[in-house]
Amino acid sequence: MKKIMANAGEKILAENSNWNFKGKVANNFTNHIKKSVPLYEQGHDLICRISDFFLPNNSICYELGVSNGNLISRLAKRHEKKKIKFIGIDNEKDMINAAKKKFKKLNNTSFFCKDINDYKFKKADLIISYYTIQFIHPRKRQDLINKIYKALNWGGALIMFEKTRGNDARFQDIWTAIYSDFKIEQGFSPEEIINKSRSLKGVLEPFSMKGNLDLLKRSGFEDIATIFKYVPFAGIISIK
Repeated sequence: MKKIMANAGEKILAENSNWNFKGKVANNFTNHIKKSVPLYEQGHDLICRISDFFLPNNSICYELGVSNGNLISRLAKRHEKKKIKFIGIDNEKDMINAAKKKFKKLNNTSFFCKDINDYKFKKADLIISYYTIQFIHPRKRQDLINKIYKALNWGGALIMFEKTRGNDARFQDIWTAIYSDFKIEQGFSPEEIINKSRSLKGVLEPFSMKGNLDLLKRSGFEDIATIFKYVPFAGIISIK
């Protein structure tokens, strides 16, 4: 059967229920994501500021789902006078290649094309997941959060940004309407919005805020705070 590809914006063609970050998505990622996620760069700013409290000398910082390396490169430059190892992990080769090419002069940063579910973490003081865990299959999320908790040093932190779903149908309707308006304001056509949504079915499966908080609590985190919220988009910090 012939694959049916549809325009999802930024000249990115996507197949129903088969969104991925290869090819043109990797090449156009920065522009596409800024137009798709509200306050995307402001989230980066916030994480960089918070990192000052968790990255002493001789520490390790991971970014899970590093994409093309924009966030971890900012962190590496911010802390370049310290002896810190920054490690970016992503399972898409095109993304990792883009990051390596773009930031090859950063001596304190390494990029690895690996599945974070299988990756063996070293002890770290800060682990960042910026809109990544929402793409992990729901059955695997608890195991991943458990592994992250074990990898953190005492006093270390997980910063996790996620798209969330509403706690009930009313909230979900509000979130969907406001988010659709946002994307139209960014220049996406209604057809592109529908095509992108179809391509993400079964690929991006958001939990509610309560669902994400339950994941964190079951893994052992007790000190948890919401640091960012914009309708369905949320940032959470959890300290071990």
